[in-house]
Amino acid sequence: MKSHRPLMHAPLVAVVGQSARLLAQSAARAGLHVAALDVFGDRDTREAAELWFDIGRGDGALGIDRARLVDALARVARLPGLLGWIGGSGLEALMPQLCRESGLPRFLGNAAEAIAAVREPRRFFALLDALRIAHPAVSFERPATAEGWLFKQADGCGGTHIEAADSFHLTTDSAHGYFQRIGQGRSLSALFIGAHGSAHLIGFAEQFTCAIGDLRFVHAGSIGPIDLPPAFIARVQQALEALCANTGLVGINSCDFLSDGASFDVLEINPRPSSTMALYETASPDAWPAGLLACHLDACRHGRAPSAASLALARAPRWRAGQRVLFAQRPFSVSAAFSDACVRDPQCRDVPMPGTRIDAGQPVCTLQVRAASVDAVLTALDAQHERVVQRIETCDEPDHACLHAHS
Repeated sequence: MKSHRPLMHAPLVAVVGQSARLLAQSAARAGLHVAALDVFGDRDTREAAELWFDIGRGDGALGIDRARLVDALARVARLPGLLGWIGGSGLEALMPQLCRESGLPRFLGNAAEAIAAVREPRRFFALLDALRIAHPAVSFERPATAEGWLFKQADGCGGTHIEAADSFHLTTDSAHGYFQRIGQGRSLSALFIGAHGSAHLIGFAEQFTCAIGDLRFVHAGSIGPIDLPPAFIARVQQALEALCANTGLVGINSCDFLSDGASFDVLEINPRPSSTMALYETASPDAWPAGLLACHLDACRHGRAPSAASLALARAPRWRAGQRVLFAQRPFSVSAAFSDACVRDPQCRDVPMPGTRIDAGQPVCTLQVRAASVDAVLTALDAQHERVVQRIETCDEPDHACLHAHS
């Protein structure tokens, strides 16, 4: 545990995930004190939080260690003014156990039954069929012809749980996954808030993926809000309403789907706050002056939906926003100068601490920009990507070379 400010007797929330930076910043925007539990301990995470707990496995794999997480949550439970804890990405495999664990703070999110309803593949796809919501074909046995199919671990995230079925080898983990036919169309995501069995749509984003090694669908960022035809939006809204009514989803959730512009195929529901939150907070700051996590807490604690005024402002965004994960092309150690330069850069997020060792294929930081149009956002992301890649080259160890380059 590391702390850099004394904890005052005021409302406190714990935010947990592989990376807790986005949740920590949104909670701080809401005026809450924050305890952040994550794997990276990035500089901007620690800046937004009074307390930071390292819950990493420590083996370089960027995974969460269950024992360290439970211990950290138990320690947080004793802090004054604690409202509870909020989970982000990376907890999918641990949630069934965490929901049964005693001695932990209140979980501010979906009930275990709601999570299971959308995360257990046999239940989820049967529900979609019952509600007549389209999805790509799925199979719980290896297809006779594997070409054109994917294998997905049911408790994975970020695209690292997806592999081509024709290169998939049966393992002991196969029981936790399913086969899905590769679909067509744009990869889109809808962010919504569940309250009292209804879905309150925040907006739509387009998702980016990239290939890293044998992984072909690694999450690499998103752009939004994007504009879609009103009739299409109405059909998605109807599907989300049906899902909330049948599962009891509450708070911020996201729905990933593919679309050809006229129809859509649902891929999955993430029953937790999504990384796309940042797009809407950035593009429509007037709609969410206290941040979206405040809306999540209102829905989970009090059953309150976002105001009609906020939703109306969100549907007429002042900006478009984009975020892109920068992955390391080669191994390197983060110099103090590189870390300092990224902290000063308003378009860098998830800034690693000096001395961090980053292997090839691992995330370095997240690039975040906003502009007047989607095209302008894409152009700005490309330019920012080039700047930070160049910064890595000029800021490589030893530090003095980088200090000279930035003087």
